[in-house]
Amino acid sequence: MTAVEAGGARLNVERLGAPGGEPVVLVHGIATDNLTSYYFTVAPAFAAAGYDVVMYDQRGHGRSARPERGYGIEEFTADLGALLDELGIDRPAHLIGNSFGGTVALDFALHHPHRVASVLAVESEPPTAPWAQKMSRLLAGSAYQLRDERTLPWIEERYGRHEARLVRWAQRLLHGTSIADDIAASRIPDEERWRGLDLPVLAMYGADSDLAVLAPWLEGLLPRCRTLLVEGHGHSVLVGTPETVEPMLLEWVRTGHRELAGAATS
Repeated sequence: MTAVEAGGARLNVERLGAPGGEPVVLVHGIATDNLTSYYFTVAPAFAAAGYDVVMYDQRGHGRSARPERGYGIEEFTADLGALLDELGIDRPAHLIGNSFGGTVALDFALHHPHRVASVLAVESEPPTAPWAQKMSRLLAGSAYQLRDERTLPWIEERYGRHEARLVRWAQRLLHGTSIADDIAASRIPDEERWRGLDLPVLAMYGADSDLAVLAPWLEGLLPRCRTLLVEGHGHSVLVGTPETVEPMLLEWVRTGHRELAGAATS
């Protein structure tokens, strides 16, 4: 693993595969997530297929720096751009984002479309005003629950040490930073800007997830968007069934995105 100074934040980075290959950047979720959710699932397959695979811990997560403030969607998006600059990736990259990572990937694509080949958002949605309020409430609620000293022992007993360790990392983020307030105050793009996103997007949802209902809306919002439901799975579809998801992700990056790349913008 390597530490990269990107836009004033120290980001922990793991790079696999061929440095000269087509870049695939994997962006993880919020609070209890980090780059290992890719490292131990789909990243090795992309590396074996000859792609230049980049994973990183987002600010406040994993082994990256955890500043007290600066957690609006715009800061996460700026980090991604600075990271690509520092790594010398100047060709369009495929962005794969899980949960909050997909929101970051979509926001980055909207503001820097020339740097993106395609977006594959797993269990994600674009940053909107309702999204910001929902995320802020969820983060604040989790922070409140984690102030109860009985919560962590209960999580370890029910879900095991690994999950408890992830929650401890989240506890430090939620109690030591302004992330809940910053997410609520995020810069939110106008809906009409999303209608002009001229890039291929695949949105993947677990069919049992609460977010699956967004599929028709998202296809109507983004001009080159296709949605895919994975039956029998919920929000944890990426880590819950990597053997199912992996070939879908690879197919999208190899050829699937090309079906939408030439589509006329509606």
